Amino acid sequence: MIAKSFFNRWLTIVFLLAGLGASAQYPPPAGQPGSTAISKDSSIIVGWAKSCQVERGFIDISDTTKTFGGSNRASYGNVFMTAEIADGFVLSLGDRGVATLDFESPIGNGPGFDFAIFENSFDDIFLELAFVEVSSDGIRFVQFPAISLIPASPQTTTFGSTDATKINNFAGKYRGMYGTPFDLEELKDSTGINLNHIIMIRIVDVVGSVQDPFATYDSQGNKVNDPWPTPFDTGGFDLDALAVLHFSSEGIEETDQFHQVSIFPNPVSDMTSFVSQYASAVSYSLSDQYGKIISSGSFTGKTGVDLTSCSAGVYFASFHFRDGVTLNKKIIRK
Repeated sequence: MIAKSFFNRWLTIVFLLAGLGASAQYPPPAGQPGSTAISKDSSIIVGWAKSCQVERGFIDISDTTKTFGGSNRASYGNVFMTAEIADGFVLSLGDRGVATLDFESPIGNGPGFDFAIFENSFDDIFLELAFVEVSSDGIRFVQFPAISLIPASPQTTTFGSTDATKINNFAGKYRGMYGTPFDLEELKDSTGINLNHIIMIRIVDVVGSVQDPFATYDSQGNKVNDPWPTPFDTGGFDLDALAVLHFSSEGIEETDQFHQVSIFPNPVSDMTSFVSQYASAVSYSLSDQYGKIISSGSFTGKTGVDLTSCSAGVYFASFHFRDGVTLNKKIIRK
């Protein structure tokens, strides 16, 4: 009887602890008390990602023959849409798609959060998630310890909802125009990485399927359950922008100050100017949101650009320096 009583008490304690873990609360949606969401207009933002490389994922990883608009991979948006301030223009990654971003100078481990990632969710419950990884050399990447307490059953449907208080360290936790922040201090025990010299951040779409062949898992071994399938050109995580909250305290390389191009005025009505301090000629191309090239050329020092014939909207300027550096910027035509 004593042994049985002890065993029953032990089971009670185990179930209580399990229940506490399952009900753990993480910060709530933007605008609610305790939320960590960062507005795109926040004064703590000191910079934005400057360029992006992407490996698109399938629109439906469970059936790679399925197509939308003639492609079996996500195709909405382009890499230029991820440059500079969050504005709702996005790059869709598809199932397990990967976007890798870099910056004007390295990100550093300052007090509190160090960067924030913006998705374009239209509300607080339709959340498409992604893992976040950082690198100080472009070779070794370390992933933030993401946690999902969303049950693995039932499957969250294509337009299903997700409780933000049940997820942590996933990009996409907050609605559009509010970034999900990350603190490099959480990675202080990682090896082979300099947290005061982060030069690349990689964003990896969470497939969201709970089927064993396609499931992805969080840092605690839980299946990550988010809206799936999303068999459209806009499928998967939709990357809007990445805001820098702390540049590295180690300073920037001397040449980095020359890999800049100022655009003034911006927004622009008719004519704008590109200004560079780079010693050699800088080539550029100007494209619309669909990737169509509007104009291109090269300049040294300064050049004028005429947008009189362009309709109002967002355009993307890509600048290429002779030493291989590329800089992407957005231009708003009023």
